[in-house]
Amino acid sequence: MLKLEIVTPEKRVLDANVDSVTVPTATGEAGILPNHVPLISALKPGILTYTLNGASDKLAVSGGFVEVNANTVSVLVDTASKAEEIDLVEAKAEKEAAEKAFAAVANGPVEETDAIREQIESANVRIQIGTGR
Repeated sequence: MLKLEIVTPEKRVLDANVDSVTVPTATGEAGILPNHVPLISALKPGILTYTLNGASDKLAVSGGFVEVNANTVSVLVDTASKAEEIDLVEAKAEKEAAEKAFAAVANGPVEETDAIREQIESANVRIQIGTGR
């Protein structure tokens, strides 16, 4: 078993024992099973999946970090949302606003466009989780 802790600046989202975890790292998805080697990685907006007794659950997470050490997976993110917590109208509005902002600065500095791309990606993930896809 793995101890999974998911924490945002506002609250502890999850503290549970699970069989496995998959996180969206900056370099791709990482699957974590018991006795995984120690790991620290940046996270990008995406879907965090965990399984317990064959059943899986998903959360939309924003950028942050994951640390794996001694069968403990600590996930520190700005936001983490279960499907029932997502306001689809709000997520779609945020995506639309970010897409308009991106169009306005598409040829601007990389730092600016990367931040807007992350906002678009985060909204897309929330929409995906919120609609159950």
